Parts: sequence; structure tokens; C-alpha cells
Amino acid sequence: MKSDDGNFSNGLALVAALTATLLGAACSGQSAKPDQSENARTNTSARTSVAVAGEWPMYRGGPALLGVAAGKLPDHPVLLWSFKTGSAVKSSAALADGKVFIGSDDANLYALELATGKKLWATKTSGSIESSPLVLDGKVFVGSSDGLLYAFDTANGKLAWKHETGDKILGAPNWVKSPDGNSTWVLVGSYDFKLHCVDAATGKSNWIYESSNYINGSPAVAEGKTVFGGCDALLHVISLADGKQIKEVEAGAQIAGSPAIADQRAYFGHYENAFLCVDLDKGMVAWTYKERGFPYFSSPAITSDRVIFGGRDKRLHCVKRDDGTAVWTFATRGKVDSSPVVCGDKIIVGSDDGRLYMVSLADGKELWSYEIGKPVASSPAVVDGKIVIGCDDGGVYCFGAKGKP
Repeated sequence: MKSDDGNFSNGLALVAALTATLLGAACSGQSAKPDQSENARTNTSARTSVAVAGEWPMYRGGPALLGVAAGKLPDHPVLLWSFKTGSAVKSSAALADGKVFIGSDDANLYALELATGKKLWATKTSGSIESSPLVLDGKVFVGSSDGLLYAFDTANGKLAWKHETGDKILGAPNWVKSPDGNSTWVLVGSYDFKLHCVDAATGKSNWIYESSNYINGSPAVAEGKTVFGGCDALLHVISLADGKQIKEVEAGAQIAGSPAIADQRAYFGHYENAFLCVDLDKGMVAWTYKERGFPYFSSPAITSDRVIFGGRDKRLHCVKRDDGTAVWTFATRGKVDSSPVVCGDKIIVGSDDGRLYMVSLADGKELWSYEIGKPVASSPAVVDGKIVIGCDDGGVYCFGAKGKP
């Protein structure tokens, strides 16, 4: 299977060849110190769920993976700079401290200057990097197809530590404070079927949760829980304190993308052409959106009343958050595996037709587009009106308002 930002099809063929029996069954249905108060939990969730102004330090902007950026986008962005790597860029950028951190299939993690695109450093792993980086406390964390989770110094790319899993890591890492508040933990899923929780300072394991098939996307974090889907066709709800299962919900098909969590509901699409909303308290599906016979690999963006996600039907979909009723669709000329980002009244998303699109949140009308040329499966990162995105041509592109002459 693919990473959220990568090519799923080759991996799916491998899944079919190696685990046909298991996937067939799956498709048919197969004590820590608490926070001091409920207010503390609520406030922490609010601070970490969405991206704040000047920050996009991880995939989808924040731990709840909501895909919502602060500020607003220019009406007519222009290309500010581009940077060429040695292979396709399916990783999505993290933007922090005036830098762009992004992986490439050439096995390098790059740090670029956000203002100019100048390379600050690059560090090589032993495998392609489709995983999207996480920037936290002076380190950048990223997974590699070599099966390792790496921690590098953001200033110079020096290796701080690496943690070995049993197989490749394609999804983005996430993070949470430990239950006692004294340390930070990093979470990442692996094709070894396991969700790994490690200490951000040392890389030592805190706990491991084992599922029954590949974990392809990123785990979402909110309200003391982490939620992820996998190739076992289940949505797993796990206690962050100890890695124990709280619930599992049958989705009906393999889950390629990452869920988003808002108000005790998880939103995600799956391979059998449906997009679901799951009530995490009840452990049951609240609603299902199924319009055409195409899979959903894109991860959703969640606003106060809408859910926006891409589909392999070559369209961007917008539905009502409360019941999944369709609001509008926007047609591109290629599959939309890129995960949309909402910024103010605009949405930005890439397509396999080689274009980056900006559409109206209100009605789905196209406001602007830019033809890069090759498929854009990477997801946008947005900070201060700037958009950074990777492309299968090996390029990293930054768009924003036209500067002064």
C-alpha cells in the first residue's frame, strides 16, 4: 500500500500477491498519572489539534490531522522558488523556524530555507522517504522505507538517534506529551503491522501495539487517544497512556490514508469506495458517504461544519460534517491522492493531472491553478500565505503572494 502522499498501486499489488487470503477476509469484515483537570485536557487538545499562525510542523498541521491552516491565501499565488531533488517527492513538507523539511525518493531528508528555497542541509537514509517529517523541540523526525524512524538535529541534520521497526515506514510520525507531562513521545506506524511509541529524546520504546496487517498512514492524536486505520480494514482506537486497545471498528475495507479526529469522531476514506465518520465513544459508524466506485486515499480536512477529501474518481469532495450529505464536488483531470488543506475561505490540493488547485470552500469553484506537469501526490503545507508542495518530477515548489520588484 502507499503512503498518504505516495503511489499506492504498486504496494497494493504486493499486498494482493503476498496476503490475498488475509485481505480477502479483511475486506469481508475481518496506570499513568492523568492531566490535572478536564480543562487542562481540553486546552491541550485545542493547542495541538490545528496549525497556528506561522507553523506547519507536521503532516496535516497538527496531531489531530485536521488539515486546517491559519491566515489566508493570496488570490493569485505565484511561484516563488523551486528546488530539485534526485527523485520523486511524495513526502509532504513540514515548515518550522523559517525552514522547509521534506523527504524524497532519493533517500534524502532536505532542509531548505523557506524564504528562498536554498538548501541548508541534506541527510541520507538507506531507503526512500515518503514519510512526512515532524518538527519538534529542535529535532526533525521522519520514517524511511529502510524500516527506521530517524531523529535529526534541525540546525545541521546531525543524527540524534534512530529506532528500528520490522519493516518500512511510509506514514508520518505524530507526537503527544507523556501522561505525567515530563517527556514527549513520538508515534509511528510500520509495515511490520505495529504502531510504535518511542521517547522523543532517546528513541527508546515506550510501548508497541500490534495490529494484523500493514499500517500505512499516520495515527491521529486527540483527547488521550490515538486512532489509525490499516490494511486489516479496522479503525484502531488506542490509549496513549499504555498502548492498550480501547476499541476497534470494522471499516469494511483497507484504510490507506490517515484519519482526522474532531469532537470524538474520526473521519477517513477506504479502498472500497466509501468515506466514513466513526463515533469514537460508541465505537460505531455514524455515517457513510459513497457516491461512485472509486477508492479514497486522500486524508480529509475538517472545518467546523464540513469535511473535504480527494478521491480516485478525479474529484475533490465536500460533505456536511454532521451527516455526510454532499455539498459540492470539484473535478480535476487526474486522481486526487493529495490531501487538501483549508486556509480561510480557500482550499489547496494537488492532483495526478500535474496541477495544484485552489478552490472556494463555499462552493467548490476553481479560483486558481498552476500546471507543474507531473503528478502531485504530496499534500500542501501552508504557512503565512505560502504553499509548499512536492511533485513526482522531483521538485519542491513554493507559491505565495507576488513580492515587491
